[in-house]
Amino acid sequence: MLAIEKTAAITIQSPSAYLNRELSWLNFARRVLALVEDPELPLLERLKFAGIMGMLHDEFFMKRMSGLKRMLKRGVEKPSMDGRKPSEEMEACRKEILGQISALARVMKEEVRPGLKKAGIPIWDYAGLDKKQKEYLQEYFRSSVLPILTPLAVDAEHPFPFISNLGLNLAVQMSDKKKGRKRFVRIKVPNNRPRWIPLPDKAGFVPLEQVIAANLDQFFPSSDSVKTYLFRVTRGAEGEDATLSDYVDDDSDTPLAPGSIIRLVTNELKARRFAGVVRLQVEAEMPEKLQKWLATQLDVQSEDIYPADHFIGLRDLVELKMEGREKLCYPPHQPVTHPRLRNLNSNNSKAIFDEMKKGDILLHHPYHSFDTSVLTFLRSAAVDPEVLAIKLTIYRTSSDSPIVQALAEAARRGKQVAVLVEVTARFDEGPNIAWGQLLEKEGVHVAYGVQKLKTHVKLALVLREERGKIRRYVHVGTGNYHTGTARLYEDLGVLTCDPELCDDAAALFNELTGATPYDNYHKMLVAPKNMRERFTELIRREAEHAKAGRPCGIRARMNQLQDQQIIRELYLASQAGVPVTLNVRGLCCLRPGVPKLSETIRVYSVVGRFLEHSRIYCFLNGGKPEYYLGSADWMRRNLDNRVETVMPVTDEKVKQELAAILDVYDNDNSSAWDCLPDGSYVLRRPPKGETRRSAQEMFIKLAQAESG
Repeated sequence: MLAIEKTAAITIQSPSAYLNRELSWLNFARRVLALVEDPELPLLERLKFAGIMGMLHDEFFMKRMSGLKRMLKRGVEKPSMDGRKPSEEMEACRKEILGQISALARVMKEEVRPGLKKAGIPIWDYAGLDKKQKEYLQEYFRSSVLPILTPLAVDAEHPFPFISNLGLNLAVQMSDKKKGRKRFVRIKVPNNRPRWIPLPDKAGFVPLEQVIAANLDQFFPSSDSVKTYLFRVTRGAEGEDATLSDYVDDDSDTPLAPGSIIRLVTNELKARRFAGVVRLQVEAEMPEKLQKWLATQLDVQSEDIYPADHFIGLRDLVELKMEGREKLCYPPHQPVTHPRLRNLNSNNSKAIFDEMKKGDILLHHPYHSFDTSVLTFLRSAAVDPEVLAIKLTIYRTSSDSPIVQALAEAARRGKQVAVLVEVTARFDEGPNIAWGQLLEKEGVHVAYGVQKLKTHVKLALVLREERGKIRRYVHVGTGNYHTGTARLYEDLGVLTCDPELCDDAAALFNELTGATPYDNYHKMLVAPKNMRERFTELIRREAEHAKAGRPCGIRARMNQLQDQQIIRELYLASQAGVPVTLNVRGLCCLRPGVPKLSETIRVYSVVGRFLEHSRIYCFLNGGKPEYYLGSADWMRRNLDNRVETVMPVTDEKVKQELAAILDVYDNDNSSAWDCLPDGSYVLRRPPKGETRRSAQEMFIKLAQAESG
């Protein structure tokens, strides 16, 4: 972190008033790393979080480091919000990442793997196996692996092969004394074979790459010496010469035809496949000469080489399943049905709509079941004879989505079904195109995003004919319509038939699918239309309340906080005396607790078994609190470059429930990390004699008590 200037020198205009975005993101990774290091955590959960660390680092290199490298390549010198040049950001990020890699290697070698061995489920190194186990793996190699391997030589007649993103590769060096020459061969570790090969009698697992390396004599029987080293490359998330924005005419207001945007995204996916390498991971034992040669072939600098003293491709640990070891995991969690939805007649498709007429329903996932709430809402709409139309946004969904199946069923029953599929959702472009095309074949009206803006809205609209009139029902969420992540991500949603909110949702869908401009939203905050302006007004209103001596305060939780204008408004509110509490899971560029700048602002982050993902905004408003929830973080991209929705909560009971949720988070004393003025985070620990309060554990208990 940058050293803080003298207190008197830090003003809103000072670069030191802001924390670096990239380093704050990596600080979140540090908090996940702490879970790997936590000896009180169940062993297999520590292993899983090690895999998540691998995923986080992969994503950071693909998204953020690749962006910094492009800036350096183009000679960009513009400093970041905190005053760093791109070269300084790159250097600071490398230093932090290397520190995390070192810490991760230590805990894997000294604690996690020894712990697995003690528990009787070791991840063995091939060299440590007995003769019988090696014979078993030799036969497995001959029958199940060898036939699909393809050795690619590099010599005068064979150029260096293309190395795909995030794939495992063996660099094979061979010598032939009779012919007096050395050869280099690359073998790709097949990704359609299990990375962790189970041994007989449940004796543990062995990495596939080690099995291949140990049995290459079956491939190259005439070689005198065969040495193998593992390596892996990470490519940028976007092609340097072909991104979606390059294809779009920024001065054009003509909507892209579905075929056009699919073609453009498909081109971008192809470009991404061949994007430049931003990281070369190598086995620590690989000779330096070979490292440099690989770097030259891959067109990367020496500083882009990251030797690994542990498994390369840690993300694969997430896929390692060990049956019958429940005691080494978190206690099983089974989402409960929301009390108001518990007694619905499964044979009565209108039951959920009748319940919604009684008042708004707040859903808190994964504590409340997604399947018995949102999925039931959509399935009921698909078969209910009174439903005329269903409209939905898809940003990410599961590979075998029951939601997509419900929409297809509704279309087959003659209902009007319209779906906005966001085909530029990062890393989900391909699946989303496939879902869109499948739905089109079923007769669903499919729109593929909005030109120049990513659609991040989480919205479902159902239209029923009741007594000769149309009545609308809406689900507004903070998370994706994804039945898989709904069990892993913490999210909120509201089922409502509030007429004004429903009118706003209908107008928004018309704007999304029909390119019909609309600016007269009654209640809904819609980015980039009115959301930034409204949030700014709400923050400034709290400052006015403070100056007038009225009750004031801001409480918010979100994934990320980066927007400089919003941060500036929060600083001004703090200087006016407004108490501000911000629960920000990931990166946060606001520097809290700085005298005369942000001394009334508190920032903390909760990290646990579920990924915190909901967004809540509360403004005390002179004693008449206003609550909002929706899809948007306080990030520039969310407020200016995406279509987002945030709804005001008008139901008094739902307001009370949201206040209670915020209280549980604020009172967490064991899984919350407080952000200090220098941007570092400190884990809260319960004082001696105080009961442990972990927010996620509390929510599980509250949901279970609620279900009776």
